[in-house]
Amino acid sequence: MRLKIVTWNVNGLRSAYRQGLRSYIERERPHVLCLQEIRADPQQLDADMHPPSMYHELYAPSRVRKGYSGVAIFSRLAPDTITEGIGVEQFDQEGRLLRADFGSLTVVSVYCPKGYSPDDARSDPGKIERLHYKLAFYDALARYVRSLHSQGRHVVLSGDFNTAHRELDLARPKENERTSGFLPEERAAFDRLLATGLVDAFRVFVHEGGHYTWWSQRRGARQRNIGWRIDYHLVSSSLVPFLKAAYLQPDVLGSDHCPAVIELDSAAVKQ
Repeated sequence: MRLKIVTWNVNGLRSAYRQGLRSYIERERPHVLCLQEIRADPQQLDADMHPPSMYHELYAPSRVRKGYSGVAIFSRLAPDTITEGIGVEQFDQEGRLLRADFGSLTVVSVYCPKGYSPDDARSDPGKIERLHYKLAFYDALARYVRSLHSQGRHVVLSGDFNTAHRELDLARPKENERTSGFLPEERAAFDRLLATGLVDAFRVFVHEGGHYTWWSQRRGARQRNIGWRIDYHLVSSSLVPFLKAAYLQPDVLGSDHCPAVIELDSAAVKQ
């Protein structure tokens, strides 16, 4: 059997439900669905804004303000343990990470902060602090993953990383060299995260460009496929032999992001 894990920045959970999220779940039947930017507390959801009853619903909303950030995991598998946050309050209060353990397999829904470019910071010096915040989150996340690996965990880190790692991960790399999401320091932080023993699952199967997970909502960018690949499944190198597929679903609407999917041999849960 294959274990299907999906990650999707839904750009507002209530909006996503109104645009067909439940139908998507019923059609795709992922074993684990990691959501980011839910921008809602569970008690704010209408009665019909829930996955099918077979799913366990797990939430880590923002505690700093309403309608901001937040992550969730919907799972057909019963998790052994649930952990909210990485133990660093400045990040955890924004609802940046939620972890579910299944045997020795750890699935993490993560929403990395956005940064700002140096050009943005010149007009608003306060914005440079968000870039520093983003880089600090990346480094804290790398420490967290190293800790998980030291415990013998097999990790699937799924979510919106707000960074295009390589030139083939965005349509116009030269035009965006000074744009946050493709700054050298952000890409270096991504490298440090991978150096903890993680592998970009999509690139195990797909080596060419032209595949994206986010498009600007302006000027028909999605229709013209002028996008960025910023949503990833980063998996422990120990899980690569269990990877059976990795693909994107750009035709699935309901957000400015699209779902990204991996399929693992279910034996990975027992390792």
